[in-house]
Amino acid sequence: PAAEAAELVRFFLRKTDGGKDRLVSVLDRHVKVVRTEHCFLLFEELGRRDGWVQCLEIFRWMQKQRWYVADNGIYSKLISVMGRKGQIRMAMWLFSQMRNSGCKPDTSVYNSLIGAHLHSRDKSKALVKALGYFDKMKGMERCQPNIVTYNILLRACARASDTKQVDILFKDLDESIVSPDIYTYNGVIDGYGKNGMIAEMESVLVRMKSKQCRPDVITFNILIDSYGRKQTFDKMEQVFKSLLRSKERPTHPTFNSMITNYGKARLREKAESVLEKMGELGFKPNYVTQECLINMYAYCDCVSKAQQIFDELVSSQSTVPLSSLNAMLDAYCMNRLPMEADRLLDSAIEKGVVPSASTYKLLYKAYTRANDKMLVQKLLQRMNKQGIVPNKKFFLDALEAFGTSANKPRRVQTSNSARESSRDSASNLEMASPSKPVLSTLEAVGASKKTPRILPNSNSASKPDTGSESSSEIATSSKPELSFSQVAS
Repeated sequence: PAAEAAELVRFFLRKTDGGKDRLVSVLDRHVKVVRTEHCFLLFEELGRRDGWVQCLEIFRWMQKQRWYVADNGIYSKLISVMGRKGQIRMAMWLFSQMRNSGCKPDTSVYNSLIGAHLHSRDKSKALVKALGYFDKMKGMERCQPNIVTYNILLRACARASDTKQVDILFKDLDESIVSPDIYTYNGVIDGYGKNGMIAEMESVLVRMKSKQCRPDVITFNILIDSYGRKQTFDKMEQVFKSLLRSKERPTHPTFNSMITNYGKARLREKAESVLEKMGELGFKPNYVTQECLINMYAYCDCVSKAQQIFDELVSSQSTVPLSSLNAMLDAYCMNRLPMEADRLLDSAIEKGVVPSASTYKLLYKAYTRANDKMLVQKLLQRMNKQGIVPNKKFFLDALEAFGTSANKPRRVQTSNSARESSRDSASNLEMASPSKPVLSTLEAVGASKKTPRILPNSNSASKPDTGSESSSEIATSSKPELSFSQVAS
């Protein structure tokens, strides 16, 4: 039954591809077979596709059906989807609708509500609101916090660098009937690790060991990436060795993270040794690994090697992810080759590539840094044709680049090999042609951007965060080092 329901949902979504049919119209035609479980699966899929408006349309359609019964699970899922898409007011409206429909909130609904608030832009205000709901839950018998509640809040507090609140929540957890799990510790370790709070991260690792909770491969990957970001490579390598000795097995993100962080430190030989180790352990580089290699060679001033990797990636893929094109464009920009980046983009667009807002942003910053007004104007015209309207942050970032470019000599490189490579790389790209709504560039300042059609980007779980610490930042913890071989044992 579950497989049949999933297949029916895929059928509905295929019917709406290309915008020919509204999803509600498709549901109307198949109303005799559609039930709550199909709508629930549609919410999940549309939530992943940024289709929150369609979720609301389906919800309204559901409410008109004879078989519809108000259910906490449906409201919980919708609140969660709205939260992930930043629609906090809509999440609150659904919460109000749920109560008006006669449903009483339970733990899962409050967990979704807490998660929704934590997706808002004002993180400090959101955390206060989330902790307020947490206190309210403890006062209601049917809404007692469970381990999911604690995991959501602990991760959020760690990401906010609120060590005091993390300690309070851990103490509260110890005194409750709820037991922490591996997700509890991984969430806090990840939060501290992304903030570069190595000492705090290690203290959670000690707590984890004291609770007899064994690290899994996610724990190892988080530690490897966190130490790599801080360029404490001795500890990163120690964790990797512990992973190999443990019962866990490395994954692609393990190697991708090490390649990326070695690259940022310009340790080319170390990064290449990781690639060799991948092969020894039976791993074949995926496209994310190849993007990490492109970035690594760009940091190490080896543009020709980055081009070679990109060419191999293009020839091995029927359709190349936009993130791969962005990686090569960024490699050119990082090495002050704006003309080569522009030629690659020209060739890619000719083959039907639809650049995203992130593509334009990285090029805009590079062109302004190079003081190349002609390329900037050309880029804005492309954005206008594609219907992408830059927001204020887009221009503020560019102005900052202009401010820092005055003191930097422009390094022009026009090697024939670089030009030819960029043409050859783009000529192999094959993607769908975009639709191109026309917007005036005069409407650009202060407006919100439209989302272009692009190929799915790299999975965040498979690719290291690009916003990591600068390559000059080194950890200088005065506390004694932990033995990760003991943690893994």
